[in-house]
Amino acid sequence: MMSDHYYAEHPQSKAITETKQVSLLDQSFVFKMSSGVFSKKGIDFGTRLLIESFEVPKVEGDILDLGCGYGPIGVALAYQNPDRNIYMIDINERAISLAKENARLNNVTNVIVKQSDGFLNVDKQLFAAIVTNPPIRAGKKVIYNFFKTSLSFLKPNGELWVVIQKKQGAPSTIEYLTAIYDEVETVVRKKGYYIIRARRGSG
Repeated sequence: MMSDHYYAEHPQSKAITETKQVSLLDQSFVFKMSSGVFSKKGIDFGTRLLIESFEVPKVEGDILDLGCGYGPIGVALAYQNPDRNIYMIDINERAISLAKENARLNNVTNVIVKQSDGFLNVDKQLFAAIVTNPPIRAGKKVIYNFFKTSLSFLKPNGELWVVIQKKQGAPSTIEYLTAIYDEVETVVRKKGYYIIRARRGSG
């Protein structure tokens, strides 16, 4: 049922929370996780791979964590890049509450956390990079719209970073991205997961 999974705006399940200490980028972080939010039992492999594979683009500017969940990507990138603001957005109100709390727990202050259905509540600004572990359960139409809309929120030479499993459609995702972005490459392939970087042109 749509209202019961992590892509719901108002999760119906009882919030069962757990706080875990995790190591990311050779740094110890503390994350509060909950039922009704993606990857409630810990940092999933795809998210971890995306965090560890991400390379900050040469383009100056802010970074957007699209579909941030409880915040591991945004918080880790904020810690690693104190000179940049990291925007974190998600449709799920429970995820947003946790992301704000996790930013506080890890003492990162260069984050802006907002509830947003896709880009709906994002001010019309341009980002140096957008990173996403897309909500596969929301369906191909939703996530392809994320990829397409991201293009108009990127600075010239800005980059979209995506993690997706082969069985969830990585090859067709690459095909789709190649049709709309100037440059697309697979940065890492590991255990069936693809880290894909799509770069907007300089124009």
